[in-house]
Amino acid sequence: MLIVMAGLPAAGKSTIAEVVGNRMGVPVVSVDPIEAAILSAGIDADQPTGLAAYLVAEAFADAVLTGGGSIIVDAVNAVNPAREQWVKLAERQKAELRFIEVICSDGELHGERLAARTARLEKTALPGAFAVEQSLDEWEDWSGASGAIARITLDSVEPLGINVERAIAFLQR
Repeated sequence: MLIVMAGLPAAGKSTIAEVVGNRMGVPVVSVDPIEAAILSAGIDADQPTGLAAYLVAEAFADAVLTGGGSIIVDAVNAVNPAREQWVKLAERQKAELRFIEVICSDGELHGERLAARTARLEKTALPGAFAVEQSLDEWEDWSGASGAIARITLDSVEPLGINVERAIAFLQR
């Protein structure tokens, strides 16, 4: 199974992905550390490092699926071309695909999380607050092939345990 996270930076995707992955014994590949590694290798930030990170995550997910395993991909996936990437991968691999969208309905809480995330990311050269503004501006409604895929939306204002249980129930049906 290919499980793909989606949501704004600091919405809570990574936390949910990691706990679900641990509980289900499924590896998680996250785009952020991949992009941080690309940048720390000296690749200029003006290059399409985000796209490169998505492609590396796709290659990793492809290898895991080829081996018969399941994987969780942790990425913003704000636009339909990014989401379609996972649809195409699932089709090529004949793998079941599920999307887990994570939102944070409390703007103040999201701001606090973003500030903490930005402080951590300053050490890695990844964008912080700007990334949320940019992702929010670019966020597209779910449509096309990705809009037809099973998806659950979790609000990270809810307790983590409840969201994890909802995600696992969604993935097991």
